[in-house]
Amino acid sequence: MPGARATDRDDPTGPLQRTGDTLVHDHGPAMAPQTTDTAVYFDGSCPLCRAEIELYGRQEGAQALSFVDVSDVSAAAPPLPDGLTRNRAMARFHVRGSDGQIYDGAAAFVQVWRALPRWRWLARLASLPGATAVLEFGYRLFLPVRPALSGLAGKLIGRRRAAG
Repeated sequence: MPGARATDRDDPTGPLQRTGDTLVHDHGPAMAPQTTDTAVYFDGSCPLCRAEIELYGRQEGAQALSFVDVSDVSAAAPPLPDGLTRNRAMARFHVRGSDGQIYDGAAAFVQVWRALPRWRWLARLASLPGATAVLEFGYRLFLPVRPALSGLAGKLIGRRRAAG
């Protein structure tokens, strides 16, 4: 994929493979999924991220998704898949698809949208030629401002909870 981060291209845990407009880590047959569920790795310490995950979790079809808060460092936290470090998972959105592949960024969101019936239209839209690349570009623009937006979201959510 044009513009792939050097850290991803040089990742010793598995080469990046291109599937259409999707860039995924190929960990080979050892990465076969334990279940048919899609695992969603998110930063639960980020109020904005948490709100989005809560939205997805309330949707029809969410039972097919396993939500894993990567900010949870307790012994009870489920382990991350091979090749996905906590730091990488905190920095970018990651999903282990039902196919066992690890997706990140825009491609990870598409995996979530495919699992949720009311969001599948967005996954179909993202499958148009070049659409995932455009979404990835937007996601990369968002990442540097995520801390500020997350702080603002945290304040707004806190005010709403205090008022209600």
